[in-house]
Amino acid sequence: MPKFTFTFTSTCRAFRIGKPVRVFAISDIHIDFKENKQWLHNLSQTDYKADMLILAGDVSDSPQLLEEAFQELKKRFSEVLYVNGNHDLWVRRGKEKSSLRKFCHLKKIARDQGIRMKPSHFGPLSVVPLFGWYDYSFGHPSADILRRWADYSFCKWPDNFDEAKITRYFISMNETALTIRNQHVISFSHFLPRIDLMPIYIPPKKRQLYPVLGSALLEQQIRKLAPQIHIYGHSHVNRQVFKENTLYVNNAFGYPYETRITAKKLYCVLDV
Repeated sequence: MPKFTFTFTSTCRAFRIGKPVRVFAISDIHIDFKENKQWLHNLSQTDYKADMLILAGDVSDSPQLLEEAFQELKKRFSEVLYVNGNHDLWVRRGKEKSSLRKFCHLKKIARDQGIRMKPSHFGPLSVVPLFGWYDYSFGHPSADILRRWADYSFCKWPDNFDEAKITRYFISMNETALTIRNQHVISFSHFLPRIDLMPIYIPPKKRQLYPVLGSALLEQQIRKLAPQIHIYGHSHVNRQVFKENTLYVNNAFGYPYETRITAKKLYCVLDV
């Protein structure tokens, strides 16, 4: 294995694995919106040929648009690693009537397009997707959220599945990856693993969403895995913050009107 260095810079972390490589992160690209889809198609087809992309969920609930996004990203990046978000499991259109079947379908789409949804190893670097959902670890949803949160209408689960069981279903998929040890590890999830990743300036009205942002069970798994960097999405609030020796990064593209809390561009987390 070649010698390499690992240093912190203001915008990314750097290491050497024997060939030039950058790792970019983004989530919540929501290409159902024409502006977001146009951004995707406008990405350079030459600048990222040697690079990897971590795509932390919420691409589209349309299987056709999901496949299109995967195809476009694979034209641009040497590797694309993906974990699904909640929107990706909506079944409001298309043939799928179950969110569990939709999950199986999107895994097949990813596999067919060469998109990685399993732990992947690149010399001294391991990249680990962590599946999840929300289980009200961060508070109980208000009556308003129970009435308005779209997942309650557009996701379809077996009759005996509540939010806690949905979360355990996805969380259990991560267990075998928690023993991965490498010189450098990046993990990523769509859902938040801890509520203190949300900045203090979030207004009380927006904090009603906290119960449906993620699960503390994810954080327990992250502690076992001990990554240097964890990428997450879902909150649409771009942020980079250190917590217990892990750099947590949210780089959501977000909805077209979310220009104050999102950067609308790729974020480099690793660079040689």
